[in-house]
Amino acid sequence: MTDAERALDTVARAANELIPRLTERLERHGLGEIEVSSGDLRLRVARAVSSAPKAGSTDRSTAAVTVQATPASGTAASVGVASPAVGFFVYADGLGPGLAVEKGDSLGQVEMLGIRHDVRAPRRGTVRHLVAETGEAVEYGQVVLELEAEMAR
Repeated sequence: MTDAERALDTVARAANELIPRLTERLERHGLGEIEVSSGDLRLRVARAVSSAPKAGSTDRSTAAVTVQATPASGTAASVGVASPAVGFFVYADGLGPGLAVEKGDSLGQVEMLGIRHDVRAPRRGTVRHLVAETGEAVEYGQVVLELEAEMAR
């Protein structure tokens, strides 16, 4: 079995077995999110936040899922950049998908009660996905954006 086939098998197993079980636990225990790791697989299931329930619908939460399998050495990997504090997140000016960043570059800041906490690039890479919205309330450790980083060879 090739590495690509193994990775697809891992994702299929996560989709068919783990995600439904974790989603059920999330709802049963009223949790905001659950994250588990096993070998190269990291799986995070989080409850989606909606501003108001729609008329005539039941208040069933949906789950957002992040699956990350660590790739072979020398290939690109997605790296989540987490909030260093609880507060309101604001992106750095001009930051967006496709922008190349160096380790230590400012990606934004989290502000709470006038205290700013810088969010810096943990490594060199390219901005892949903006996860949080500017002005959004974030929790400590919450992923605010994803970088596509080159793995060490």
